[in-house]
Amino acid sequence: MRDSFNEINITPLTDIFLVLLIIMMVIAPMLDQQGLNLAVPEIVNQEDIVKDSKIMNFTVTHDNKYFFNDVEIAAADLEKTVSDSLKDYPDGLLIQVDDDAEHGAVVRLMDSARNVGVTSISLSR
Repeated sequence: MRDSFNEINITPLTDIFLVLLIIMMVIAPMLDQQGLNLAVPEIVNQEDIVKDSKIMNFTVTHDNKYFFNDVEIAAADLEKTVSDSLKDYPDGLLIQVDDDAEHGAVVRLMDSARNVGVTSISLSR
């Protein structure tokens, strides 16, 4: 007759958990170093920004119309307008968006700017 199996040996299970714990303790400090590199802007006078900046100012209205220097621009002409203005405004693009403007209209303007080589795009309300 066979003896019944009454006890479980947990020594191998304990060994496995201790090895996993050591691995996690070694790897955890390395995981902290990942992240985004963000550049925090410095505080400057608003007047200095207006004087020295060469930024294109576009506005996207609540009815998804585009304005550049208070002149309405058709959606089909966005790339041409940004491309033509890029040499006069080398510092980038500022998009002022109405609260009710559609996301797609803003993305269309951003894509047009990126397609012609604008690397700095900012959004404002």
